[in-house]
Amino acid sequence: MNVRERLSGIWLISMNLLSLFAYTVFFVAQMWLNILHAWYLMLVILMGITLFIFMWGPEKLKSKKLKILYRLLYASSFLVIPSFIFIFMGLVSQYHARMQESIDASSMLPQEILPTDQTTVYNTGPLYVIFPKYSKIDHVVENRPSKSDDSITWCSGAAFQHTVSLSFSEEDVEGDHARDGALYESPYNRDTFVAFTFADGKYAFNFDNAAEAMKKAAAAGGSGFMQFGLIRDGKSVMNFDRPRARSYRTLAELNGNLCIIDSVKMMHFTEFMEELQKLGVTNAIYMDMGAGWNYSWYRQTTGKVLMLFGFPVPWSHNWVVFRK
Repeated sequence: MNVRERLSGIWLISMNLLSLFAYTVFFVAQMWLNILHAWYLMLVILMGITLFIFMWGPEKLKSKKLKILYRLLYASSFLVIPSFIFIFMGLVSQYHARMQESIDASSMLPQEILPTDQTTVYNTGPLYVIFPKYSKIDHVVENRPSKSDDSITWCSGAAFQHTVSLSFSEEDVEGDHARDGALYESPYNRDTFVAFTFADGKYAFNFDNAAEAMKKAAAAGGSGFMQFGLIRDGKSVMNFDRPRARSYRTLAELNGNLCIIDSVKMMHFTEFMEELQKLGVTNAIYMDMGAGWNYSWYRQTTGKVLMLFGFPVPWSHNWVVFRK
């Protein structure tokens, strides 16, 4: 075996191990998008076949078509590195940025955690409680909100999306939603969806008739979207089992005030719910999270934007935005 063949063998063995590691990370982190799952699984299979042919001896291939196929399989090994980088960035995006300007609330009573006249962040230990300064809340679709828009104090993912697509369609947003008085009725409403609306300067959570609440908000010139309900009147209404620790977020009402609550570190969903109830959250809905979907940022009191999860995906198309 000459030097070139040895280097080819080392390359193929390395790409096999790397493709297997990338798929394992994808599987363990539950980054379940059907297209990507098929892609990473296919890479593992292709690399395995290529290495097998190499070990068997490509010179033994008699057919010209088989030789061309082997070259194509070998060329596919160069896709492993960018695929690994993509999945690595997705894994990194699971980790919440530290909010160093937060107020230590570990020894505070829950009723003392209140908003101020500017965006305020509390750290209870397990949770960040964020009170964005706002006078209006929008549901933004298609074009990701710009950090240069200094009217925005908070931006994060909102409703679920039914399909993974680079193009945008209103039907891709699960649940009825409204923007500045325009109502969009979705074919993908679910019984467990709760309507969050903002109209006439007031926010509301509607657990009983989400579709009707969205219509009323739109008629009043407001905005809103639907998501799973977590807590209603202080009681859990969500039976959601996640076997692995993740970062979680909720749009919630605490002490009569609207806030965003994030887990400081990865935790199990049951633990997250327990912490919300210890805090005394009155009402809460789930916020779409996961690799890429948890893209979010807020504007600090200095005016500087702090990225909390900074890895957006090009097929994410709807966000909730707080404006001062």
